[in-house]
Amino acid sequence: MLLTVSTTHRPATDLGHLLVKHPDRAHSFDVPTGTAHVFYPEAGEDRCTAALLLEVDPLRLAGARGKGRQAAPAPESFTLGRYVNDRPYAASSLLSSALSRVYRSALRGESRERPELARTPIPLTVRVPVLRCRGGADVAVRMFGPLGWTVDAIPIPLDGEHPEWGDSRYVDLTLTGTLRVADALNHLYVLLPVLDDAKHYWVAPDEVDKLLRAGAGWLAGHPERSMITRRYLAHRRALAGQALARLAEQRLTDESAAVDADTIDTDSVEAADAATAPARLSLAVRRREVVHAALAAAGANRVLDLGCGGGALLATLVGDSRFTEIVGTDVSTHALDLSARRLRLDRLPERRRNRIRLWQSALTYRDDRLRGYDAAVLMEVIEHVDPARLPALEDTVFGHAQPATVVVTTPNSEYNVCYEGLAAGRFRHADHRFEWTRAEFADWVARVGSTYGYAAARRGIGDEDPEVGAPTQLAVFTRTEADR
Repeated sequence: MLLTVSTTHRPATDLGHLLVKHPDRAHSFDVPTGTAHVFYPEAGEDRCTAALLLEVDPLRLAGARGKGRQAAPAPESFTLGRYVNDRPYAASSLLSSALSRVYRSALRGESRERPELARTPIPLTVRVPVLRCRGGADVAVRMFGPLGWTVDAIPIPLDGEHPEWGDSRYVDLTLTGTLRVADALNHLYVLLPVLDDAKHYWVAPDEVDKLLRAGAGWLAGHPERSMITRRYLAHRRALAGQALARLAEQRLTDESAAVDADTIDTDSVEAADAATAPARLSLAVRRREVVHAALAAAGANRVLDLGCGGGALLATLVGDSRFTEIVGTDVSTHALDLSARRLRLDRLPERRRNRIRLWQSALTYRDDRLRGYDAAVLMEVIEHVDPARLPALEDTVFGHAQPATVVVTTPNSEYNVCYEGLAAGRFRHADHRFEWTRAEFADWVARVGSTYGYAAARRGIGDEDPEVGAPTQLAVFTRTEADR
């Protein structure tokens, strides 16, 4: 099986530095299922092509499958399938595995000789002449197209002399685009086995980490991430569910960080006038200021930020000495790592660092560590929870943790008509499970308050529209004396 990567970047032979394989030599590597070769059919100033050729030893492959739980079941359904198959010829997870072994440094974006070029998108053409593609050429377009590639997937006929027999399950795939070499290789590493839809080795739990590592920066936002995840993890439902949950958390964290970095209110319909209007605080900053003020007005000293994401609110609270203990919780360890970096915990003076805790915790399960705090914040969190799971969150926060004050913010769906780029019926974020009108939020606030013994006050955050209200809704729950 064969994969070629070409570039017209000048000098094109810099491709050798990016792949860490010299164009003047042929390179061979022993891999579990055979031998991988890297060579350069052309290497000039104007164009350079690196070829990865994998020679699969069918007997070796069959032997690898014979080691009990160390290998996945063979995808071929007949007795001789492990010996009579397309594995030596059609690109599959075997080629993906060889790619990760041979181009290890390039996949990480490392190049000692050309570090700047490794971080730079360059013109690339990738060709896989024979790729088993379950679902046909359209699936290849759906997988690679959203990543910036121009995709040419030509179905290979079953027999050139008998066109009436139709097309085979294979395509001749060519990708063209301007991307970093590391990004291109990571796309291939993940998507080759996805298109083949067969893993030829045991899919262990650590495959989730491999997928998320290779998909960093692109998989969370891919429109076909569910199909990619299921196929990559060999349709193992538990692993796919775990991976999709972590991807959802990653999207939330990454997009929250992007919003936090804004200095202009891009969440407002008035953002189109930002070039001529005075700079305003972003909606994200205004939201944090209002929440901060609500906590201060409640007299809270020990505060929980539930679903803290990248730690933007934590960074605001840590600068206020009235908060003697600040806890950020999130189900995502990645989000907690981002919070730690944002807060610079490793550099803070010991006295300030001792005021901060970061805990992994799921809001739909009771956690005794959350009890006894003065206040808890759910800032842009509830809309990421499936409606069927909301009662569990309510029980965890209001019924079990029972802080004296709970501050909740969530989008006002009525305001969505003010966003010119938001199609009717669409949510503001791909991971939102719902977005409530003001009446729906008011009903929820009243029900939760009545059920758990809290009085509540509501208001809007952001620029008010006379017809549809403010972009963000706020509720401050205060536990009544009778229930304390």
